[in-house]
Amino acid sequence: MDFTAQPKPATALCGVVSADGKIAYPPGVKEITDKITTDEMIKRLKMVVKTFMDMDQDSEDEKQQYLPLALHLASEFFLRNPNKDVRLLVACCLADIFRIYAPEAPYTSHDKLKNLAWVKSYNICFELEDCNEIFIQLFRTLFSVINNSHNKKVQMHMLDLMSSIIMEGDGVTQELLDSILINLIPAHKNLNKQSFDLAKVLLKRTVQTIEACIANFFNQVLVLGRSSVSDLSEHVFDLIQELFAIDPHLLLSVMPQLEFKLKSNDGEERLAVVRLLAKLFGSKDSDLATQNRPLWQCFLGRFNDIHVPVRLESVKFASHCLMNHPDLAKDLTEYLKVRSHDPEEAIRHDVIVTIITAAKRDLALVNDQLLGFVRERTLDKRWRVRKEAMMGLAQLYKKYCLHGEAGKEAAEKVSWIKDKLLHIYYQNSIDDKLLVEKIFAQYLVPHNLETEERMKCLYYLYASLDPNAVKALNEMWKCQNMLRSHVRELLDLHKQPTSEANCSAMFGKLMTIAKNLPDPGKAQDFVKKFNQVLGDDEKLRSQLELLISPTCSCKQADVCVREIARKLANPKQPTNPFLEMVKFLLERIAPVHIDSEAISALVKLMNKSIEGTADDEEEGVSPDTAIRSGLELLKVLSFTHPTSFHSAETYESLLQCLRMEDDKVAEAAIQIFRNTGHKIETDLPQIRSTLIPILHQKAKRGTPHQAKQAVHCIHAIFTNKEVQLAQIFEPLSRSLNADVPEQLITPLVSLGHISMLAPDQFASPMKSVVANFIVKDLLMNDRSTGEKNGKLWSPDEEVSPEVLAKVQAIKLLVRWLLGMKNNQSKSANSTLRLLSAMLVSEGDLTEQKRISKSDMSRLRLAAGSAIMKLAQEPCYHEIITPEQFQLCALVINDECYQVRQIFAQKLHKALVKLLLPLEYMAIFALCAKDPVKERRAHARQCLLKNISIRREYIKQNPMATEKLLSLLPEYVVPYMIHLLAHDPDFTRSQDVDQLRDIKECLWFMLEVLMTKNENNSHAFMKKMAENIKLTKDAQSPDESKTNEKLYTVCDVALCVINSKSALCNAESPKDPVLPVKFFTQPEKDFCNDKSYISEETRVLLLTGKPKPAGVLGAVNKPLSATGRKPYVRSTGAETGSNINVNSELNPSTGNRPREQSSEAAETGVSENEENPVRIISVTPVKNIDPVKNKEINSDQSAQGNISSDRGKKRTVTAAGAENIQQKTDEKADESGPPAPSKPRRGRRPKSESQGNATKNDDINKPLSKGRKRAAVSQESPGGLEAGNAKAPKLQDTAKKAAPTERQIDLQR
Repeated sequence: MDFTAQPKPATALCGVVSADGKIAYPPGVKEITDKITTDEMIKRLKMVVKTFMDMDQDSEDEKQQYLPLALHLASEFFLRNPNKDVRLLVACCLADIFRIYAPEAPYTSHDKLKNLAWVKSYNICFELEDCNEIFIQLFRTLFSVINNSHNKKVQMHMLDLMSSIIMEGDGVTQELLDSILINLIPAHKNLNKQSFDLAKVLLKRTVQTIEACIANFFNQVLVLGRSSVSDLSEHVFDLIQELFAIDPHLLLSVMPQLEFKLKSNDGEERLAVVRLLAKLFGSKDSDLATQNRPLWQCFLGRFNDIHVPVRLESVKFASHCLMNHPDLAKDLTEYLKVRSHDPEEAIRHDVIVTIITAAKRDLALVNDQLLGFVRERTLDKRWRVRKEAMMGLAQLYKKYCLHGEAGKEAAEKVSWIKDKLLHIYYQNSIDDKLLVEKIFAQYLVPHNLETEERMKCLYYLYASLDPNAVKALNEMWKCQNMLRSHVRELLDLHKQPTSEANCSAMFGKLMTIAKNLPDPGKAQDFVKKFNQVLGDDEKLRSQLELLISPTCSCKQADVCVREIARKLANPKQPTNPFLEMVKFLLERIAPVHIDSEAISALVKLMNKSIEGTADDEEEGVSPDTAIRSGLELLKVLSFTHPTSFHSAETYESLLQCLRMEDDKVAEAAIQIFRNTGHKIETDLPQIRSTLIPILHQKAKRGTPHQAKQAVHCIHAIFTNKEVQLAQIFEPLSRSLNADVPEQLITPLVSLGHISMLAPDQFASPMKSVVANFIVKDLLMNDRSTGEKNGKLWSPDEEVSPEVLAKVQAIKLLVRWLLGMKNNQSKSANSTLRLLSAMLVSEGDLTEQKRISKSDMSRLRLAAGSAIMKLAQEPCYHEIITPEQFQLCALVINDECYQVRQIFAQKLHKALVKLLLPLEYMAIFALCAKDPVKERRAHARQCLLKNISIRREYIKQNPMATEKLLSLLPEYVVPYMIHLLAHDPDFTRSQDVDQLRDIKECLWFMLEVLMTKNENNSHAFMKKMAENIKLTKDAQSPDESKTNEKLYTVCDVALCVINSKSALCNAESPKDPVLPVKFFTQPEKDFCNDKSYISEETRVLLLTGKPKPAGVLGAVNKPLSATGRKPYVRSTGAETGSNINVNSELNPSTGNRPREQSSEAAETGVSENEENPVRIISVTPVKNIDPVKNKEINSDQSAQGNISSDRGKKRTVTAAGAENIQQKTDEKADESGPPAPSKPRRGRRPKSESQGNATKNDDINKPLSKGRKRAAVSQESPGGLEAGNAKAPKLQDTAKKAAPTERQIDLQR
């Protein structure tokens, strides 16, 4: 309050005196003037003091009566009186006067206050016993009367007055300290900011004196727990915060007390201290963390506190700390890393919020490691956390990459975000997919941008994405297009008359649509309701039809969505889950990015890149990449939005691309014509006349991919396709020349696709081409000698042209047969025999040993894939014999890693589309033998996917129950049992190690099937195995050994099912049907209750050494592409008998040590030269006792003990070097005994470490199965390998004369 600014109320009140115009004194007190003696003055002042002390603020009459006296006592005569007793009594009076008249000031001028401060009148009170009460009263009065009308001089006088009392006294009592500190409490601070400012300045001025008193106060409360010492005890943390803000020196002695409190056993107390310190450390100008490192380290320890709220508070603090103190980011990073994996969802969520908040403020505040934590959480198990991480990253991308708010360096730092966000589309959760679509539409390529800007954004985004992100984006458009077609079909059903079939079809369509929305359970009800609304509202139907029509523009789509949402909105219902669900559906099907205008803009951008006038380099993309990616983008969009391409301008640009030298660009352009050019012939004759000769040229002399697309393009868009294709077929078929293989590949591709697309016209002419050229001239001859580099796989560019031509020849055979779709000429039988012979000969059909190992791998893969492709056509599947099926299956155990990898991918792709018969899923059981952990993991994921798809298909299609034999996943069990019974490695039905391999393969499949006991499926599978024992092997029904092996596998399967399920003994829901192709009908009265495995063997199988986790454990991670470790190979001379006389070899080289010998990963490149083969010497033995190899690698030796009961058959060649032929082997070819044959198909090779092993009589026994064509001889390095003899039906072919005379008669 500014005394001078007041309207001088005291002057007015001075008139209130006694009736005679003099100052009114209390009763019994005479006038006090300078004319009386000092003693008398003291006596009278004491009576005045007593009067003022007894007065209270409510005594309005007395206040008016004694105001002149109050003014009189404040005169200089009393304040500067030489007698200290006089001054002391006057000070006491004034203290009470301030109390009584508060908040009004009883004095007209700050001079009075100045006098009080100047002469330090109150300091004489130190000599009184009750001086503390006087000071407390004074301080309270001053803090209560000050207000914003007081000028700075008044405040300074108050400060002088109070600071002199504090600094000149013996100490500050707790009550006096409370009178100051109470003004810092938030409640008081908000009521009277002037008193807070006064207290703040006072504390700053008296810091040296008052610090000890403050420390004592906090010590009493915090350490000793004496909360009764002050009424402010409950506000200690608020006070510490305010005091720290005023001057950290006030708390020099208090900080160690806080460190003590951080270690309290009371969680709530620790939480309060953490909240306080978070504010102290995080405040902008605080240097507490650097000044007090022990306290900082102790505080960081609370990030790992056992109390969840404490950890949560610590994480929240990190955001302010990162923004205000970037230098502390390094200290925080490790603690945030741990908390990003916290078991509490809320804490993981807040870690993301913390990092993203700081990053949005300034990207420089967060390091790459912190952003990496957010990246990890995009795969969190909780949706709320995943969503926060994804949205946070999307916001960062839009801010720094799209808008470029912090320059190119910042954009580069977060450039990975776009790829990561799109990768999430691979997740199974529909919520993740929908959020990625939303992020793409709002943040990556904002749909509200103008068309040109939007397409520029999409054009350069697509060019800068990694391959997996591109696939994800393509899949996203594909899913949206598929959902659009489902809605279109639903609308078509509405146009048809109501019937039971119509209602059933509509219901199925609604269920399919619901699966594409969040929370499919609830979505079903909402979709049904929406369908009902559609049926009743014709206008709504027309709006929806416009939305999904191919000609709908982006602007129209926006209008339609808003109009439909408006019609369905309910004003009385603020939160409408039904409307939200419909919006989700509309957002997915609305073409918000692509229309005719957008395609035109994309084409213009691509033209600029071709002309070199685009901003490609500025966008961080090379012109070539921009053109290629732009065309790939247009190719993808041509599938989903074909109508938008139909314009002369667009097609002219595509014709320009066709003339470019870049093969990929031309190929993509042809495919766009194929997808979109249906109206070119009628609407754009000029484009047609230009396009035809280009397509002819590409089909004859382009790349294989261009030739394929050119043939399909002609077939798709021209009405006179027969004439056009004949003009290509005839010259190509006449010009085939096997002596120039590099010029054969494109013609073979074109001829194959022509014969597949137009079989009626070209099947017959092609037959002579196949018989006379493809088989006799190309496949049955080796014109060149392959490079003997010892590698099992080479990159595409290193494969010889002759082998590439042979691979295309095999594909041509398959396409020719797939086009005919009948076997009237028995051509398919001959082709299957040819393919089987190629597999038996390991790819070297002529057996002249001129072809390289890597080329043989290519041909084995081509032959296996060809059989699998033919099996997709029912008429050919019927004639594939069990022996041919088994040969095809063994490709998944090929010795070459890439063959196994590619074959498994092709197998999965066909199975997942339900193109292959169920028996082919049994092939995945053989993957349990794969030496590479990642391949086993991939196979298991394929099984999970296939089984779930088949079960879902059965649920969604009521008619599928009629085809359960070909759809129900459990029906794979009989096929698997039969396949394993004919495994070439399974030679002795009582060999424990072989049985353990069988059990592992069985469990590899059964584990996935037995995850759930759906419809009592465990009992059903057990019943199937029991029923098989009542039949015979249809492949060799009269061979007792074959049947015994079949029954043995059944017993192992029963053993596994019984041990893993307590529910398998229930009654089977139905009697299973066994495939007649593999099992005979059970004979009447035939009972087979014999147990083919002993009790001891059963115990060994069930209680043997622990299985490695990688074989059977669920691997829920993306497959990496790292290099592969080498197999371990034996240096002994290898023999090839199926009957293994060397089972004494190291037991640790069985399936289980694959874990340490082959932690391999998927890779499509040649890693074969990077890993040297480890040579392990094996001491030959003559007895049958097991001998353990001493492994070079300590890891291997450790693992060897774990697996001592496994694989007494072979040593293992590690995955990475399995494709290398050691130089030492090559030297052996030149100078010494023949090199041992290579292990085949990923199986562990039989050991041939015993020099005298051939003495065993078993060697000379005839072999019934195998992969090699002849027994081992000293002259031939290609000896018969373990389990690699020919199938019986092919043995006659094997015995025929020289390879040059071998021909397959395709006319039969």
